[in-house]
Amino acid sequence: MTIRDARAVRVLVATGALTGLLAGCGIRATQVPTDFGPAPSMVPCELSASDLSTQPTPSGMPVEVFLLCSGALVRVNRSVQVAEGTEESQRRIAVAQGLLDALADDPSEVEDEAGYSTAVPPGLTVTGPTLGDPEDTLRLSTAPDSLPKYALAQIVCTFADSAAAGDNGSVVLGSTSAESLRRYECTQETESSPGEGNPPSEEINGS
Repeated sequence: MTIRDARAVRVLVATGALTGLLAGCGIRATQVPTDFGPAPSMVPCELSASDLSTQPTPSGMPVEVFLLCSGALVRVNRSVQVAEGTEESQRRIAVAQGLLDALADDPSEVEDEAGYSTAVPPGLTVTGPTLGDPEDTLRLSTAPDSLPKYALAQIVCTFADSAAAGDNGSVVLGSTSAESLRRYECTQETESSPGEGNPPSEEINGS
């Protein structure tokens, strides 16, 4: 037997021994590497610093709106346009309309990939109080209770946490086609479970 033959025998013996050990441990030997792919990198409802850096820089008045993610309400940054010199009463309505438009817009690509969505339908408009209404009233083109539960929760919590309403965590809403008004509250339960019922509210005297 030559030196080369002896080396070949030793390699074969070592390979066979390794195969036997693997088989004894319940592991099937393989000649090709197994690749299970990279671990998921996207955490639902969280945007990384690199994700945020790809978002367009908003212009106008910075605001926050509530989108849906994993069945809960989640704050995201947006902006609304308000003309310089707008009177306070009209400024509040302009902010409210900007918030509605932002809620109805589709989430950005990175937000969509992270699981964000919205239930607010496009085309909603808002006006201010009519004669006899509380001064902080907002009247929607669609009756609040006719909106999907998720959409109403988004609108109530967004309005109640903005310059469009007072600073007491509530908002007075009605429709342009009915006199009745309700004061809605954005509670922790509304934020965590927006689909389980309309936000807490009480009827108030309207026009």
